[in-house]
Amino acid sequence: MGLDIIAQKKKELGLTNEELARLSGVPKGTIDKILSGVTKDPKLETLKAIAKVLGLSLDDFNDAPKKNEPSYDDIEKLVARNGRKLSADQKLRLIKLLSEIDIPGE
Repeated sequence: MGLDIIAQKKKELGLTNEELARLSGVPKGTIDKILSGVTKDPKLETLKAIAKVLGLSLDDFNDAPKKNEPSYDDIEKLVARNGRKLSADQKLRLIKLLSEIDIPGE
């Protein structure tokens, strides 16, 4: 879980741990433990309270890379799941679109 964003955002806003605790209602000791890495998986309600003060969403704590474009596997699953529902024209358009894509390593 990407909890490092708490320290980053707290610094941007010029907040101390004490101020974050007061504004969020989360005990300072809990905030200290989260920021030091002692607590690696804080409770959802704790994250919600901290996120609200810092102007973050819960998604901001997710350290998985955000997908900007679908992967080959995503496309393959989509076609497999919906292929029978596509008209002949839609299938031809999809084939044309896919044939124009540069695939690295091929």
